[in-house]
Amino acid sequence: MSDYNKAGDKAVVRILNLHKYFGSLEVLKGVDLEVSRGEVVTILGPSGSGKSTLLRCINLLEKPTGGEIWFEDTCITDPKTNINEVREHVGMVFQSFNLFPHLSAKKNVMLAQKKVLKRSNEEAERIALEQLAKVGLSDRAEYMPSQLSGGQQQRVAIARALAMDPHVMLFDEATSALDPELVRGVLDVMRQLAEGGMTMIVVTHEMGFARDVADRAVFMDEGVIVEQGLPEVVFDNPRHPRTRDFLGHIS
Repeated sequence: MSDYNKAGDKAVVRILNLHKYFGSLEVLKGVDLEVSRGEVVTILGPSGSGKSTLLRCINLLEKPTGGEIWFEDTCITDPKTNINEVREHVGMVFQSFNLFPHLSAKKNVMLAQKKVLKRSNEEAERIALEQLAKVGLSDRAEYMPSQLSGGQQQRVAIARALAMDPHVMLFDEATSALDPELVRGVLDVMRQLAEGGMTMIVVTHEMGFARDVADRAVFMDEGVIVEQGLPEVVFDNPRHPRTRDFLGHIS
């Protein structure tokens, strides 16, 4: 695989007036958001603000109730769109690692390449080893998930997503299930991806990462985007009282 290159500022993801109900509960209330190629956007906010639901709507793990989502030039909320073809270009890393316990790290990274992209065993293995090297796990390729720490398992999950040549990576609280001493290794991998130009949308409570690595910080509360901007502006001079209150409690 070649390194990830920024290719101008064309929007990779466009979200227009997005609504999501769970029964009578409206979780997303008309969200608009654009993410450009090569941009790193962090989504911040309290629990229940709609952050993870927004992320899961981007690849239709949750079906929006209203509005549109565009991925590159495709409206993925159009019922005629083949969402599985779109998902091939969207990598997602969850809180839980979702590794197959009976497969080694290498084979976990190989599986979707062979099943979805129809790569040969040899090519899938080569790419799996390349991606495991990128996340610092060359020496753990043959280990089973039970032999890996939580942080190492999460890095395998990142390698698995990267092996699919995604155009955008979605991270949903990727470090929240980890012990504090294991968080840094995962964040270091995410920093390297950002520096390499990968388009990333990151739901996180890691404020240091959001401040230092993101191109833009987005603050959500009660299903809407309250404010967004350069991280140093949002963190150091938030305009909205709700943002100030949230950041004041976590600082």
